[in-house]
Amino acid sequence: MPRLFAALSIPAEVALALAAARGGVLGARWIEPSDYHVTLRFVGDVDVHAAREVADALETVRRPRVAVDFQGLSWFGGDKPRAIVARIRPTSPLVELQGDLERRLRRVGLPPETRNFAPHVTLARLRGVGPAAVADYLGARGGFAAPSFEAPRFALYSARDSVGGGPYLVEADYPLQ
Repeated sequence: MPRLFAALSIPAEVALALAAARGGVLGARWIEPSDYHVTLRFVGDVDVHAAREVADALETVRRPRVAVDFQGLSWFGGDKPRAIVARIRPTSPLVELQGDLERRLRRVGLPPETRNFAPHVTLARLRGVGPAAVADYLGARGGFAAPSFEAPRFALYSARDSVGGGPYLVEADYPLQ
């Protein structure tokens, strides 16, 4: 069963800038820059029939290109940090694109996404890293910035079955107008 998600790709030059933030946290598993993306909708493990329905539902999306503007570094997980991320400004076009994908995928029978949409690029996954270490890391990179870009498309990606993780494969590409 493929594990799928819909996401915006990160251009190579932006990935290179984001990769400059790597390092400095013991216990961090840094994501490869070629696997950076902005998840719009996690699908999960599905059978081949459901994967085809998902791909077909995304084929009819007609949305404008989306500007992606970074807002600095942060983390997810509160007192138990689980990821270091580059935050992205949740502009109306980006939020509307995500909402459109959510509605279409619910129509093909996927359960609703339970997490609020918080656009970001995951830079590192954390295990056993305390909040003080993450705060020190973020404090040392307070002025970090990555270049903005305009996303001309989104893609349906697959990850390793059942466990996720990269390398991710583009299963289908969908242009934005």
